[in-house]
Amino acid sequence: MPRATISQVAELAGVSTATVSRALSDSRRVSATTRQRVQDAAQKLGYSGNSIASALRRNRTDTVGMVVPSITNPFFTSLVENVEHVLQEQGRQLFLCDSRQDAEVEARHLRSLLARQVDGIIISPCHDRHSGAAVQAAAKRIPLVQLDRQVSGTSTDWVGVDDHEAMRLLMEHLDERGARSAAFVTSTMTNSSTQLRLIGFRTQAQRLGIHTREEWIQLGDYSVAWGRAAGRRIMDDTPRPDAIVCADDLIAIGVLRACRDRSVAVPDDVQVTGYDDIDFADFVHPGLTTVRQPRERIAAEAVRLLAATAEWGGTAAHTALAPTLVIRGSTAQRARTGGV
Repeated sequence: MPRATISQVAELAGVSTATVSRALSDSRRVSATTRQRVQDAAQKLGYSGNSIASALRRNRTDTVGMVVPSITNPFFTSLVENVEHVLQEQGRQLFLCDSRQDAEVEARHLRSLLARQVDGIIISPCHDRHSGAAVQAAAKRIPLVQLDRQVSGTSTDWVGVDDHEAMRLLMEHLDERGARSAAFVTSTMTNSSTQLRLIGFRTQAQRLGIHTREEWIQLGDYSVAWGRAAGRRIMDDTPRPDAIVCADDLIAIGVLRACRDRSVAVPDDVQVTGYDDIDFADFVHPGLTTVRQPRERIAAEAVRLLAATAEWGGTAAHTALAPTLVIRGSTAQRARTGGV
């Protein structure tokens, strides 16, 4: 069937083509009654208008690009979902890109989003240094907000969780549960969140007098498989730590599996903590004690900062939101004991 035209909509609604254009662009110069008549006619004829031409006239496309390191990671999946919900409420659409933890792939996605003329970009950079040039280049052209992770040497807004506060909550909890030694399993030091969590672990361990050893600091990636491999290494060491602190929940789930492989009871023999509070954290056995990031608030703030940058510009904002400690069965309810 031939595509409906604006003239046909105007004829059916009994108005001029100019009125149709104004009505479909939500112009205040059209009465509510006329707008409804035009919309009914457009719907009946299946008229969708020319979104590209409309975007050019309004100087916006009502689209936002989002780039995340891995869409398979449940934490980023949840962030994407929350950002999409906020944008949907505003009548805007999301273009999602997965960088696959590769800075070159990430740079190509950024260039593609710019070519699509998105109104802004929300990105969680995959690498602290290698992502910097592409992120800064994009930020010079359109509003850009960094989410969760951030790259150094860039002048953009950022929103995420307070990693130092999160590690304080976790380590004080383990201290109260009697842990006098702890290991830390994380990814390689390629992004800001990973670095801050390790710094926070070391700082809090020293402050609380919780013993750690360099061989207990295991660097790999954010995956269940790595958590299982690192957990086995730690379980095979002598002496074994009282607790294993993990930089995310996927790693922690792998560590729980490693403990089961080695017949090590959690939390009686060793306590395990995660980070992010993904949905699976409450379904593993025992339930995982972890840090909950306020994902809904992070998403809403990222979209707000994007709009504020587009409208006002100005100095970049750095927004660190408070985390929450979620206590489950992977940490013991026991009194503090002495010794290492």
